[in-house]
Amino acid sequence: MNFYSRKLIKPEDLNPNRTLFGGSLLRWIDEEAAIFAICQLNSDRVVTKFISEINFISSAVMGDIIEMGMEVIKFGRTSITFRCVVRNKFTKKVLVTIDKIVFVHVDENGRPKPHGKSEVTPG
Repeated sequence: MNFYSRKLIKPEDLNPNRTLFGGSLLRWIDEEAAIFAICQLNSDRVVTKFISEINFISSAVMGDIIEMGMEVIKFGRTSITFRCVVRNKFTKKVLVTIDKIVFVHVDENGRPKPHGKSEVTPG
C-alpha cells in the first residue's frame, strides 16, 4: 500500500475530547480517495459510490501527523474499488481501516461511463 497524503492535526481538527474529530478524518479520506480515483482513471469525472464499514481503531491528538494509504482492489467497467488505511506517520499505529471504497466514472450527465482502465497507475 502506498501512502500518498499527510495531514498535521491542528486545534480546529479536534473534538471536545481533544482527539481528532471523526468527521474531519472522513472528509479527508473522501477527498484523498477522490484524488486517488482521478489519478488512477485519468479523469476528473468520478463520484463516490460506496464506502464500506469504517473501522475506527485509534485516534490522533494535536500535533500528530497522519498519513492516508490507498490500494486498488479491482477495476470494474465503470468503477474502481480500493481499500484505505490511515495511520500515524511516526508510530505507524493504525487509526482507521476501510475495506472498500468504490468510485464510479461518469459522463457529463452524471451517468456511469466505461473508463477503459485495468491496471494500476504508479505514483
